[in-house]
Amino acid sequence: MHCRNLASWGQSALALTILLGLAGATTGQAAAPVVVAADRPQTISLVLKLRNQAALEAYIAETVDPSSASYRKFMTTETFAATFGPTPADLRTVTDFLEHQGLKVEEIHANHLVIRASGTTAQFNALLSTQLLQHTDEHGRPYQKPSRTPQVPSHLSSHVLAAVGLDTKAAFRPHMVNAQKAIAALTGEGAPAVVLPQPGTVATGIPGSYSVGDVANFYNINPLYRRHITGKGRTLGIATLASFNPADAYAYWKAVGLTVDPNRITQVLVDGGSGTDGAEETTLDVQQSGGVAYDARIMVYQAPNGGSGFLDLFSRAISDNLVDTLSVSWGSAEALNDPATLAAYHQVFLQAAVQGIPVFASSGDSGAFDVNRNYPTPYFSPLNSVNHPASDPFVTAAGGTTLPFKLKLSYGNLVVPQERAWGWDYLENYIVKNFGQFEYDSNYFPDGGGGGVSSLFPMPSWQGWLFGTHATPTPFDTLYYYPNYAPGNPDQSGAENWGVLAPGFVGRNVPDISLNADPFTGYLTCFAGSFSSGWGGTSFVAPQLNGIAALLTQANGGRLGFLNPQLYRAFRQHGYGPWSPFHAVTNGTNLYWHAGPYYNPATGLGTLNVVNLGVALDN
Repeated sequence: MHCRNLASWGQSALALTILLGLAGATTGQAAAPVVVAADRPQTISLVLKLRNQAALEAYIAETVDPSSASYRKFMTTETFAATFGPTPADLRTVTDFLEHQGLKVEEIHANHLVIRASGTTAQFNALLSTQLLQHTDEHGRPYQKPSRTPQVPSHLSSHVLAAVGLDTKAAFRPHMVNAQKAIAALTGEGAPAVVLPQPGTVATGIPGSYSVGDVANFYNINPLYRRHITGKGRTLGIATLASFNPADAYAYWKAVGLTVDPNRITQVLVDGGSGTDGAEETTLDVQQSGGVAYDARIMVYQAPNGGSGFLDLFSRAISDNLVDTLSVSWGSAEALNDPATLAAYHQVFLQAAVQGIPVFASSGDSGAFDVNRNYPTPYFSPLNSVNHPASDPFVTAAGGTTLPFKLKLSYGNLVVPQERAWGWDYLENYIVKNFGQFEYDSNYFPDGGGGGVSSLFPMPSWQGWLFGTHATPTPFDTLYYYPNYAPGNPDQSGAENWGVLAPGFVGRNVPDISLNADPFTGYLTCFAGSFSSGWGGTSFVAPQLNGIAALLTQANGGRLGFLNPQLYRAFRQHGYGPWSPFHAVTNGTNLYWHAGPYYNPATGLGTLNVVNLGVALDN
C-alpha cells in the first residue's frame, strides 16, 4: 500500500485544509496564559525520519502476501533500525547538534527513530522558535503549550520529522462509556443489577453484564478453545495512559470462571509511567484481552497522558518487540493533531507492521462526530471527524455495534430486535417525547461507535475497490472549541477556531471491523475490588480484538503481521458468504453513517466469525 509521507504532505495545500488553532486567536478567555519560567526543566522527543519509506511499505505488503517469498518474514527491531532508520551518521549529526546547544541526550530508542532530550524552557524556546505558555484547562488543571507549532531548526530539518513533548495537556481520552445512570433514568429504577456467570460457566447471557465468555459465544471463538487455542505461548501488549491494580484483573477472571497464571501480567513504565486518571480503562483492557486469550502473557505499557508520552509509549512497546499483538483504547480527534505529529506516529506503526505486530485501536465513542467527545452541543461543532490512532491506515480500527435487547422503560418498552450499528439515535424519539430535546442533546448525543473518513490519510489501496467507502462529507464545517466550557459554567465565551475540514477528500475510512460496544448491551468490569455492569464503548472492542489476534497467532504458529490488507482480501474472497469471516450489520447508524450489507463507515466490514477468520488468514 502506498501512503504519502505526512511530513511533506503537511506542507501541501491539502494539509492546509486543517488549520490547527495552535497559534490561532482566542478571545474572551477567563485568564490570560503566563510565560513558563525560563529555567524550568523540560524533556522532549525528537522524531527522526525514516529512510526509504516507500521500500518499507513495499516490503510490508510482501510480508502479508501469500504469493511472496517474503510472506510472514518479519524483521527484528535491530534489522528495521539498520535498514530503514536513520544512519549512525545521521544520529550523530542530531545528537552532536543537541549537545552543542547545551541539551542532554537522555535516551535513543532502539528503533533509532526517537531521541529523548532534556534542557530548560529557554533552551527549547530558542531551539524550536516558540514560547512556552502556562494555561489552565476546563477542569482547572494547569498545563503548558507552545505559542506556535515547534519549528525544527534548519540544521536538522533533513533528519528530524517532529519535536513532540512541549504540550503537556492531557489530550487523549479513554473510549469507555457507562450506561448505569442512563438506564436508571430511563427505567425510573436503580442501576442495573450485576449478574455473574453461574458456577461452571463463563457467560451470563445478560445484556449489560456480558463477560468474555459471552464474547466467545457471539463471535464463534469456542471451537478454538476446544482445540486448546487459548493464547498459550503468546504475549498481548496493552498501550495505556493510566495505571491499574492487577488484583482487579485476577478477580475478574476468577469470577467469570477462568483459571489463569497468577504471574501473567508485566507492567512497563515509559517516561516515568502514568497517573491514575483513567485507571478503569486500563483495567478493562487487561480484563478483556486477557480473558479472551486467557493463557497469554500480558505486557502493560504505561506512559503519562501529556508531553511525548503517547508517542514514546508506542515506540517503546514496538521496539521492545516482545508483544505479538498490541491494542490501545485511548485517542484524540484526528483534527486536533498537527500533520508532523501524525506522521511521527505513522512511522512507528509502520515499524509494528514490518515486525509482524498487528495494532488495534478504538475508533471512539462519539459516533461520526469525534471532536464532540465530552462537549455537548452547541459547545463543539457537530463536525464529521474520526479518532486517531484508529484513523492511521496501519492500525486496525475497532468499531461498535448494539446487540438485540429489550428494556422496560418508565413509559413503555425499548426493543432493539436485531444487531445494529451502535448509535444512541435509537433512544432519541423516546427521550425527546418524554424528557425533551435538551435532555437528549446533553446526555445521549453523540454517543455511538466511531466511524467516518480521515481528513489527512488518503484512502489505502486495500480499501479503494470497496463499495460503501466514502469521501469526507459535504458541506464542510468550521470546528470551534470553547476553552472555558464546563458543565454549569455560565461563561461559555472564548471560542477558538481550530480549523476547517475540506469536503470531498477521499480518505482512509474507519472502522475496519466491529464488535458489540453499546453499554446497554455491555459488559461487567471489576474495578477497585467491586463489580459493576453497563460498561461499553469501543474500549472493549480493541482489547477483545487483541485477544482474538493472540489466539489466531497461536493457531498460526507465528505473528499475523499487518492485518488490514489481509482482512480486506478475505472480504474480497468471501463477502458475506457461508465461509466468510464477516457478518454484515445491516441496520442502524453511528449518528450519521448508515450500516448496510457492504462496507460502511458505521461498522466497517461488520462483525467477526473468528474460526472462519483463522481459516482465511491461513490461506
